[in-house]
Amino acid sequence: MNNTMRVLVIALAVAGLAACGNKTVKDDVRSTTPSDPRPTQVQTNNTDTSDGFSVADPNDPNAAPCLKVRVVNFDFDQSSVRPEFQATIDCHAKYLGLNGQWALSLEGHADERGSREYNMGLGERRGNSVSDLFKAKGTDSSQLMVTSFGEERPTCTESSEDCWSNNRRVELVYTKK
Repeated sequence: MNNTMRVLVIALAVAGLAACGNKTVKDDVRSTTPSDPRPTQVQTNNTDTSDGFSVADPNDPNAAPCLKVRVVNFDFDQSSVRPEFQATIDCHAKYLGLNGQWALSLEGHADERGSREYNMGLGERRGNSVSDLFKAKGTDSSQLMVTSFGEERPTCTESSEDCWSNNRRVELVYTKK
């Protein structure tokens, strides 16, 4: 047996022994001791974070990964939500349903093309479109607020289609109720 093979066998043996030494606590019950044969309940938080939706704060690192997506983009001159953003809305609707202490501000935006008045209206229509989808998913309307910023808060200031497409959006902003 050559040296490489010996090292590999030893490494596997050590890994196997280490794995055997791990004991897990099952069903939140500690193992019993001879002096006290009754199992002891482990103290846990009231908030179950295993699914990432029941965390106390949507900005918590343990929150569901889909909660990190906070922008819904739109096509040119459109106020209907693109199908690829349905999962984002579903995710946030589920979170709001489990966390009634949070509200969501739906901030509608538009690119620089069009008049100021038109873009304010378009931003509002986009926000209302997203709000309607949340309500269809069972979100309480008291948790939703639509605001339009029109073209006033661009994320990009170049005059190009790539830039404009980033500005056609609704931002999802959480606030405490």
